[in-house]
Amino acid sequence: MDPVTVEIIRNAFNAIADEMDANLVRSAFSPVIYEMKDCSVALYNEHGDLLGQAPGLPIFLGALDEAVKVIKDRFSRDGLNDGDVYALNDSYLSGSHLGDVNVISPIIHNGELVGFAANKAHWRDIGGKDPGTSTDTTEIYQEGIRLGPIRLYASGKPVEDVMDILARNSRMPSTIMGDMGAQIAACRTGERRYRELIRRFGLRTIRAAIARIFSQAEKADLRALSDIPEGEYLAEGYLDNDAHIIDEPVKVRVKVTVRASRVEIDLTGSSPQRPGCTNCGFAQTISAARLAYKFLINPDQSPNGGHFRALTVRAPARSIFAAEEPAACMFYGPALGLMIELVLKALSQVLPERVPAGQPADQMNFQMAGWLTNGKMFHTGEASAVGWGASYGADGENATVNYMAGDLLNLPAEVEEAKYPLRVTRRGLAVDSGGAGKFRGGLAMIKEYVPLASGPRLSLWLERTVTPAWGLHGGSAGKTAHCIVDPGGPLERLLKKVNHLPVVPGTVIRCITAGGGGYGRPWERREEDVQMDVLSGYVSAMEAEATYGVRLTKDGLEVDWDRTKSARAEMKRRSDKT
Repeated sequence: MDPVTVEIIRNAFNAIADEMDANLVRSAFSPVIYEMKDCSVALYNEHGDLLGQAPGLPIFLGALDEAVKVIKDRFSRDGLNDGDVYALNDSYLSGSHLGDVNVISPIIHNGELVGFAANKAHWRDIGGKDPGTSTDTTEIYQEGIRLGPIRLYASGKPVEDVMDILARNSRMPSTIMGDMGAQIAACRTGERRYRELIRRFGLRTIRAAIARIFSQAEKADLRALSDIPEGEYLAEGYLDNDAHIIDEPVKVRVKVTVRASRVEIDLTGSSPQRPGCTNCGFAQTISAARLAYKFLINPDQSPNGGHFRALTVRAPARSIFAAEEPAACMFYGPALGLMIELVLKALSQVLPERVPAGQPADQMNFQMAGWLTNGKMFHTGEASAVGWGASYGADGENATVNYMAGDLLNLPAEVEEAKYPLRVTRRGLAVDSGGAGKFRGGLAMIKEYVPLASGPRLSLWLERTVTPAWGLHGGSAGKTAHCIVDPGGPLERLLKKVNHLPVVPGTVIRCITAGGGGYGRPWERREEDVQMDVLSGYVSAMEAEATYGVRLTKDGLEVDWDRTKSARAEMKRRSDKT
């Protein structure tokens, strides 16, 4: 097989996915897709193996594979027809929550099934008990309409009965139907471009190239795995609660076994499925495990169906990672984010230069619902930026979306103010929120806003105060998240989780996410770097003295070298004694 042709085809698969993504984002009706990019797209072969993908939410992409296979198994019996389009959102089959809808179409060439075009995107309202999302659900029936594998289009024609059911079960029917149309357009783009590629090179050549690409990926994984010492590696941590039983943390336990060029991630010992909504289907757990694996194994290579063959994932039935009916799954992400972090933590001692300090891998959701002057409902919100953990040789990134969200963006203040009755008064970095270390953890984000409409309702999901973003190799943990309603006012309240809380219009809402962990001992950080942190507003002068041992001159513009040397020597002496 000509290697140049293989590379052209390899890159063509990703280019097709990029075009699919562009068409989805540009034609979507909702800002959650066209501004925030809460979506992912990918191209698959006829077996449901990944060929190419566009930048998107990594936590979606691994589960999208499973959704394609569910659709293939269900509709192969009746025949996969040219022009068909299918949908699926069942949390137990495809992972995620019900608002994340998979739209998939078969690619038929000369009467033969040759692949699938697929995407997943967030629908703003799918008919749950509350507008948009709920933080207090206790069973999946409260979270919206649940779709097993269904046809949206049959041989190019819409299935009108299904369309009617979807529209009638949403408070925002025009928005979700518009977003569904954008998803279908993305699939049609993938179908068209893949058929063009086949006509250019021939199906036999395409399949030979796929076999070569998959073989190369598998061999590359095996080579990378040989760098990890064989053994069993353990780590555990806790979510604060499931928003239903407030005083009971949710346990996550990870055992990573590396042996004979294989990796097994075993979640035995983690919490049984909870009465609250921190559960997820096993398909989503597989996706998160693949993401943790990819951080360590060839992270610079775009994944395809040849990757992950060395990975096995295990989770007990009816646990938070393999939930079954009727478990609620609305906030499935916190447990998965902690699981990813614990996989990295478990391997941090044997891979010190490749594993970063902890990140508060949580969505950090703040959302607002209410009514517009025309009487229509609005719902807005975002998974907000956090501080990333520092690593060997680098500070953590400030205010960047968590690992699972990848290409997800914050909603621009200009868009939020133009479309919704809100005023965004502040967005910035939280001083001292990054964990101290030789390399500093990334800083958390502050967002402050004021609802202007009548009857606004606030929803929050802020996590990881029991198990914060930990430091590594002597570094400190990052600061945890919280929200203050009416700061300094007579109605001041400190909140972390709340469901559709009524708020008086004009009330200030200040939300602060969480910071990343530090890496290495704080007193080993370069004095000039601490000074620059203070001047940049990342670290206060008080924190510089107390944690880093750096003393500045009275004007704060220079390092007082004599006092700093003495302070740091004392800090090192106390550390050596303990």
